[in-house]
Amino acid sequence: MRKFLLWIFLFSFFYSSAQDTLTVLQYNLLNYGNYTSYCTPTNNNYHDKDGYIRTIVNYVNPDIFTVCEMSSSTDMQQHLLNAALDTLGVTKYKMANFISQNTSSDLVNMLYYNSEKLGLAGHTIAQNYIRDVDIYKLYFKSDNLSQGDTIFLYCVVAHLKASSGSTYEAMRATMASNTMSYLENHKPDNNYLLMGDFNIYSSSEAAFQDFINYSDPIIRFYDPINEIGDWHSNPAYAAFHTQSTHTTSSGCASTGGMDDRFDFIMISSNIKNDNKRVHYIPGTYQAVGQDGKHFNLSLLDAPADKIVPPDVLNALYNNSDHLPVTMKLQVDEPLGTNSETTVDFDIFHFVNPVNNTFIFTVNSEKALPLKVEIFSILGQRALMKQFYPAKGFSKFTMDVSGLPRGLYIVRFTDENRHLSFTRKLLKN
Repeated sequence: MRKFLLWIFLFSFFYSSAQDTLTVLQYNLLNYGNYTSYCTPTNNNYHDKDGYIRTIVNYVNPDIFTVCEMSSSTDMQQHLLNAALDTLGVTKYKMANFISQNTSSDLVNMLYYNSEKLGLAGHTIAQNYIRDVDIYKLYFKSDNLSQGDTIFLYCVVAHLKASSGSTYEAMRATMASNTMSYLENHKPDNNYLLMGDFNIYSSSEAAFQDFINYSDPIIRFYDPINEIGDWHSNPAYAAFHTQSTHTTSSGCASTGGMDDRFDFIMISSNIKNDNKRVHYIPGTYQAVGQDGKHFNLSLLDAPADKIVPPDVLNALYNNSDHLPVTMKLQVDEPLGTNSETTVDFDIFHFVNPVNNTFIFTVNSEKALPLKVEIFSILGQRALMKQFYPAKGFSKFTMDVSGLPRGLYIVRFTDENRHLSFTRKLLKN
């Protein structure tokens, strides 16, 4: 017990950043506010959907809520905010600004966010073939925001072309390729989520392969639950299917029962490896309402789904033919500094986990000595080395071949100001 308490104390001492959690929710809303010949005011009335979405949002309580298949009308996008999110005394949600490049699609994406934790820093379009793929840049409202230090998170929201067959696979591949090329050209060494309705039947599809095996590892995406395979009509993936919630329909919802994994939230390497103070919390990814017992069945078919409350189950069934997917991220706030001083450097790129060489890049406002120390989780210093970054970007390597495999704490200290911050380091 004494060793366990000592571990907690030392870990808290070295890794002293404040922490917060972000809940992410991605949902295909099934033609929200967009009436067609098959989705009508009778079988898909948006006023009815407001109540269903409100029930689901209240249950999940997301900090980031990204959606597909909603009307391109900004009035409808605002209506969803007012009628389903900021209701019953809730006032925390805000909506991203709407921009669009594709003029042929009536369906768009949108992002809503908890303004108590997050702010919107930007919104761009990655590609506009078939439909826009949106990139929303969020910043975390940390204690150090007033000093210009914060954490950024980019949400890439994609609704790829639907339907099976080689023609539609090629369309999805083009949309994916365009998106990844945009990211490559903008060199995003930051925290990225790739989310949406991909309409992909198997991980072998070219679009999905582009996401997970892109040539540049910095912008490669990963499935948080690592359930890669042939999802379509495969009972082995029953616990991860997100479509369809229906076996019968009045014309709007797709039928066929739960037999496809179309909806995803994927994470970039920086989030996977905790390089930029944001990481996925294992075990938190799920398709809301999916109990794994309804393969090829309706969500309301026997056996009774008891994984969510009855009102949530009813809302999931009636609102859309897709299940939403959710996950949680842990955000490590930057180490606080006092009001009279600021840190003159930032660790711009941090390769983690490491094998025999620890590689990092420093962005420094001026030339300064920098001390790098690596501690065991028991607080014993295993390595220490002095570096001398010049002004601007400097890349350094540190030999860690002598360290046993395991978790370490690395501390960077500005010798001039005696200020420091820490990161977790995993040695393979």
